[in-house]
Amino acid sequence: MTLRWRLTLFYTSLLAMLLLIIAVSVVWVLESNLVRNIGDQLRSDYRQISLRSNRFGLDGPLNFNSNAVFADISLYGSFDQMVGVTPDQVREISTEQLEISILPSEERTYNLQSGQSGGDPPVLQLSRAELASLQRSKDLQIMAIKTLRRPRDAQGIPVLVLSSVVPFTKIDRLNNTAEPSSGILHLARDLTPVYRTVRQLQFIMLLVSLAGILLAGVGAYALSGRALRPLRLVRKAAESISEKTLRQRVPAPNTGDEVEALAHALNSMLDRIERSFEVQRRFTSDASHELRTPVTAIGGHAGYLLRRTQPTVQQAESITIIKNEADRLSGLIASLLELARSDSGVMQLRHQRMLARFFLEDIAREVRPLASAQGAEVIAEGEEVEFLADPDRLRQVVLNLVSNALKAGANCVTLRSEQTGSHLRLQVQDDGPGIPEEHLGRLFDRFYRVEESRSRDQGGSGLGLAIVKAIVDAHGGRIWVESTVGVGTSVYVELPVGRIEEREADPEVA
Repeated sequence: MTLRWRLTLFYTSLLAMLLLIIAVSVVWVLESNLVRNIGDQLRSDYRQISLRSNRFGLDGPLNFNSNAVFADISLYGSFDQMVGVTPDQVREISTEQLEISILPSEERTYNLQSGQSGGDPPVLQLSRAELASLQRSKDLQIMAIKTLRRPRDAQGIPVLVLSSVVPFTKIDRLNNTAEPSSGILHLARDLTPVYRTVRQLQFIMLLVSLAGILLAGVGAYALSGRALRPLRLVRKAAESISEKTLRQRVPAPNTGDEVEALAHALNSMLDRIERSFEVQRRFTSDASHELRTPVTAIGGHAGYLLRRTQPTVQQAESITIIKNEADRLSGLIASLLELARSDSGVMQLRHQRMLARFFLEDIAREVRPLASAQGAEVIAEGEEVEFLADPDRLRQVVLNLVSNALKAGANCVTLRSEQTGSHLRLQVQDDGPGIPEEHLGRLFDRFYRVEESRSRDQGGSGLGLAIVKAIVDAHGGRIWVESTVGVGTSVYVELPVGRIEEREADPEVA
């Protein structure tokens, strides 16, 4: 995951957490305040009912008899309906917002009747813990949220209930008796509007939070992209710099932050690397030029002694060794000069129109005698593709690859050509011992040998494949190796075909 996405996810997640905390806090505060307001209304209702109890001709804060309840309905002008039952059952005064239930204290099941004729009364029960809390309270009151359900209702009605212990007198006018008693007064208000408001707020908060998170995510992505844009430019510039383009520098944005400091640090490092490479190239070139003349002289004099004098057998053997080593050093010096020219970007290419299969068949005829002497064969096959390249340089590439295959002990070397889109692919395939996988990534390094002893015995300097890669790179192509130990090796060279029609008038391009 990129740094841009990580920053976006971090800030979006942080905002989502903050919005969640804010939403939960707002909903909780609103619900608590609404429920608290309803609780205050219940207490006010309780005080009003207590003050009105004397208008019923009752004895005590809320004393009544069943006959008085039915006879004095008109006294309850602020209520919509009043229902009375026998003293051993629930007594209730009911409105849309207020329900009063008076229950004998010896009862253990507490019902709150709705007052609707023919309806099933919803059930209100106090738990043992709530009864104990009611008994322990100083004012003999508790407030609780209950759900009233009728037996046939699937859903209940959420209500806030104020339960209070009150005294009353059971009066029977027929028998002319009055029995003091006590009961529990329940005042209840419907919480459905509260919960409806809370749900609406939750829905609104959800929409606002989702919109905020979405906008924050888009904004964070855009802002992080803008903030990281100088860093991306620095990265792209750094990726485009190679050993042949060390004079390039990364752009240093005038931002005054860490990105600008990083760009300056990279440019300083590139300055040091460029100076180091320049010193190395100059040393290689100067040393090669200085060594070429004396080495050539040594080889020439050794050849002259072998041709013009009559040395003894031992002398001839020593002179031959000197000449062979001089020739090997001359080849090494030539390779070093070739690489020095490649590093400095002055490798000259003379592009010409070429035919791929004809080119490979010509190379196969050239190396076939050498291969036959080793008991091997060289085969050329593939498509006849017309392309542009430097024939001498490309011949050097293929000859080096074939020579390496024969030196490795291959019995059959196949040269193959095919066109892949706008590119020509040349393949040098052999059935040799193969190359271990750990060596494949370093085959084109300078002075690198898979088998040191065998390479030195065969006169290899470890520069051949490095020169091959430099030539392929100069053509704008690429080269890679696939090998399996015990099966063989395939080297692929992929070159751009080029625009033949534009070069027909000028076949040679420096």
